Amino acid sequence: MPDSEKLPTIESLRGIDSASESKHILPYDKQKTEAGFDHELQTRLSEAPDGGIRAWLAVFATALVTFSTFGFLNSWGIFQAYYEGNLLLHTPPSTIAWIGSTQYALTYLPALATGRMFDLGYFKIPFFAASCVLVMCTFLTAECTQFWQLFLTQGVGLGASCGFLFSPAIVIVSQWFSKRRGLALSTTTVGAALGSILFPVAAQNLIPLIGFRWTIRVFGFMLTATMGMANMFLKRRLPPTKVRGGLFNLEAFRNKAYSTYCVSGIMILLGLYTELTYISVSAVTIGVSKGFSFYIIAIANAASAFGRLSSGLLGDKIGALNTMVIYTAITGITTVAWPFAKDESQLIAIAIIHGFSIGAYISLYSAPAVAMGRMEDAGRRVGMFMSLIGFGGIAGPPISGAICTATGGFIDTGYYAGGSIIFGVALLLVAQYLHLGRLWGKF
Repeated sequence: MPDSEKLPTIESLRGIDSASESKHILPYDKQKTEAGFDHELQTRLSEAPDGGIRAWLAVFATALVTFSTFGFLNSWGIFQAYYEGNLLLHTPPSTIAWIGSTQYALTYLPALATGRMFDLGYFKIPFFAASCVLVMCTFLTAECTQFWQLFLTQGVGLGASCGFLFSPAIVIVSQWFSKRRGLALSTTTVGAALGSILFPVAAQNLIPLIGFRWTIRVFGFMLTATMGMANMFLKRRLPPTKVRGGLFNLEAFRNKAYSTYCVSGIMILLGLYTELTYISVSAVTIGVSKGFSFYIIAIANAASAFGRLSSGLLGDKIGALNTMVIYTAITGITTVAWPFAKDESQLIAIAIIHGFSIGAYISLYSAPAVAMGRMEDAGRRVGMFMSLIGFGGIAGPPISGAICTATGGFIDTGYYAGGSIIFGVALLLVAQYLHLGRLWGKF
């Protein structure tokens, strides 16, 4: 086994010479942990290997998680369009949008609990339970015929299960990587991009052949396979820690940079998913065929795969937060520009640029939160951040839908959503200044 893959046990770090222990090195989630780690020991435990089979298996498993969570959820636009035109024909678009926004929000809100649970060592059982709920709710969605049924299964059930899956997986990857953390995190989100391509294209081709219900069941079988592998391969590197405080650590907000970073996330999430939610609907209004409108989401998500990888590579060179500022500013601009597209070619061009840029924020937003404190409290810190920005995710698409309904078009919707994103980007720069003491620097 390569040296980069050999992780020392707690006893070996304390200098205990045991031949049997040196031959059988177990993952930390299978070892008994102790309450009294000294500072030097904790520092050595926190040195990430930045590679090796176990580390890259964690990346692969997390990519499967993002495929099954964000890859599925980012395809909400196809459901919005289908429900508006078929299943929920007499339900207002802004009401239907609550299903999608609840999905997005609940992907973030449970992170407050999951982050703290992860720090304390509760990972495998909650992760497996959430995987089962995700699969079950997908199959139940196929049986729904009314708004309240879809809201409970697809909105609440799918969203909450994704929330219990995503946050711990991201923290595990951060445990295995340090210098190459940006690349590792962006690689995991390629799974989300692939899912965001596959699900819309599959839906567009399968619904006419086998109907909506069996299409959703096919998705359920796919998620069973991906989450089964994720449960096998995803393992934590560091042992649980007993950090002071409960679910919510108010001391973290004494760090002005962290507090500002959380507010910026709320503002960005208020507008981040608006274009992907309504681009298929807006495409039909400018003359794009209903069949092709589904593919526009897939095109945007295909572009995001390249954006996610490039942002990870760039993030390791100039810093995750700097990279997020550049890419997310482009996202805000394309959100403002999207309603002004007059034909199919213009809409496709905007979708490609928007898709390329939007992946950076989702890929990298956990990295600054991890860096703003100690690694042993990283799960709770990332969890608090994700829970707070979830409020932006739940409010954003319905507000956009209400603006669209009130104005009879998407132009004001674009101004609202794009303006929120750009204001959030400005706050990212403020957070960086508060953290580094200067406006630009690697962070």
